[in-house]
Amino acid sequence: MKKIFLLFLLISITQISFAQFFGQIPVPVKYNEAKVVDPEYGITMYEKLNFYTGGDSVRNDKKGYACQGWLEDIYEIGTVIHKGFYEDGHLKIYKNFYSNGNVERSFKLVDFKRSNLQLFYSDGKLKSDITYYDGSPQIWTDYYQNGQIEYTEENSKNMEYLIMRKSYSEDGKPQEIFEMTEPKKKIYFKKEYYASGKIKAEGPVKYSAANIDYQKDGIWKEYDESGKAEQQKWVNGEEVKD
Repeated sequence: MKKIFLLFLLISITQISFAQFFGQIPVPVKYNEAKVVDPEYGITMYEKLNFYTGGDSVRNDKKGYACQGWLEDIYEIGTVIHKGFYEDGHLKIYKNFYSNGNVERSFKLVDFKRSNLQLFYSDGKLKSDITYYDGSPQIWTDYYQNGQIEYTEENSKNMEYLIMRKSYSEDGKPQEIFEMTEPKKKIYFKKEYYASGKIKAEGPVKYSAANIDYQKDGIWKEYDESGKAEQQKWVNGEEVKD
């Protein structure tokens, strides 16, 4: 009996010491689902606390100190809406959740320069996958709810120019394909499509650093829906007439 009492006393002292050193475990904030979950953009209220994706705000505790360590918030119904690790009030790692328990978004650091944010539909399917480099979205892919890619693009690490950009309809038909073909010269080839999936126009494009613009440059072909083509010549973004 004495041993049990001493063990209980030791555990109690340890818990008190832990609380005194690290502070009391914070009480979760409760949120009304209808007020914090946007039908289109999801749960965005924590993004202002994410320094890696452009956030500039700090989360403080009730005493006014910047939050440190793991924090968890809940819906009014009791399920978890947010679980994140904070350092000096900024989010380092976190997940948000729909009220049904499925992940709404997940953020993590990949390395010193890169971080990754994934967004999900309420049924658990991937909605967006974004890789940030030095705080800017370098690679971004959006998905339809059926899993088909809707839009994807990749930028250079300094965000100066595009490497590629592609978009598709929900049934998988291409809408636009824009790909770099000559990296050193910053030359691309672009294809545009009708809703039917038939080619609408195609031709070379070059990046103008001086104008910060992508200009048609070379022989372009435009097609009607029967497939008949007309040819045009472009130089530095201006059509050259014969």
